[in-house]
Amino acid sequence: MSLHDEIHEQPIALERLLGESRQVLKLSTELRKRDALYVYLVARGASDHAGQYAKYLMGCLNGLPVALAAPSLFTQYQSPPRLRQGLVIAISQSGVSDDVVAVVEDAKRQGAPTLAITNDGHSPLAHAAEYLLELHAGEERSVAASKTYTAELLAIAMLAAALADDGARFAMLERIPGLVSDALAGEGEIARLAERYRGMDHCIVLGRGYNYSTALELSLKLQELAYTIALPFSPPDFMHGPMALVESDYPVISVLPDGGVFDDGLALIQRLVRERLAEVVVISNRPEAMRLAHHAIPLPSGIPEWISPLVAIVPGQLFAYHLARARGLDADHPRRLAKVTVTR
Repeated sequence: MSLHDEIHEQPIALERLLGESRQVLKLSTELRKRDALYVYLVARGASDHAGQYAKYLMGCLNGLPVALAAPSLFTQYQSPPRLRQGLVIAISQSGVSDDVVAVVEDAKRQGAPTLAITNDGHSPLAHAAEYLLELHAGEERSVAASKTYTAELLAIAMLAAALADDGARFAMLERIPGLVSDALAGEGEIARLAERYRGMDHCIVLGRGYNYSTALELSLKLQELAYTIALPFSPPDFMHGPMALVESDYPVISVLPDGGVFDDGLALIQRLVRERLAEVVVISNRPEAMRLAHHAIPLPSGIPEWISPLVAIVPGQLFAYHLARARGLDADHPRRLAKVTVTR
C-alpha cells in the first residue's frame, strides 16, 4: 500500500477508532479516579506533534497543564522528574522507541498512572503502560505517517472529551471521518498548486493554538517527502525574529481555519501581502483569508476549532505528497529514513 493509499484510507481508519468509543469512556472513568493534577506527555516525531495538540486541548477541555517530556532526563542523565501526581501519556505509532518506554517504566515505578496511545497493542510500550488506548489504524507501511497521525489526534480528542464528561463534544467527533473525506475531495486543486511550487526549496509554515500542531506536522511532511526546508512557527514567535527571513516571493503557508486565533492570523497575512514580504498560501475555511492570500487551499466549512487539526493536516499531507512527485521524488521511500525509528 502506498502513501497515497494510506492518506485516502484515513476516513475508514478514523471510523474504526470511533468504534472503540465505549472502551474510551470506560478508560476515562478509570483515569478520573486517579485524580491527576497534570499530564506529562512523551512522544517522538509526528507523535510529538500530536502531543502539542493534546497540550492545547487538554488544557482547554480538562483544565490540566500538559508538559512535554525530555526523555534524555531518563535515559542519558538518569535524573527523572517527580511524576507521582501526574498522568503520564506516551504516544507512539510503533511503540518500540526505548526512550519513550523508559519514561513510562519510570513513571510506573513512581506510582503515576501511565497510558500508552499506540497502533500496536502488543508493542513494548503497550506492555509497559498501565492503560492502553489502541489506534486500530491498520498497518501503516509508508515511512511518512498519515493515518496513524490523524488517529492519534482523534484518540486524544476522544480521551479529552470523555475525561471532561462532555457528551456533546464526544458525539461531535462522529463528524470527523466525513470532514476528512471532504478535505480529500480537493486533491486535484492541491496537486495543481504543488506543481506551481515544484521549485520551492524553503518555506515558513504558520499555525497557532490548536493548529500549532498542524504547522509542525506539515513542516515535517515537507521535509521528509519533498526535501524542502520548512520552518514552523506560531505567528507571535514568527514576529519576534524569524520574520526577518522573509522577502518578496518568500513562500509562507498559513494554517488558518476559523476560531479564536483567526483575527490575529489574518492581520499577519494582511501585513505580509500588503508589504509584499511573502507569497502566502493559506489553508482555511474563511473566505476573507482565502481572498487575501495569493493561493488558497479550502477546508470544509463549519469545523469546530478544537477538532480542526484532524482536518487541516489532510490537505497538507496531499500538498507534501504531490510536491514530492512534482519534484521527481519517491514519496514512498524518502532517503535515509525508515518506518520505525528507535531512539534511546
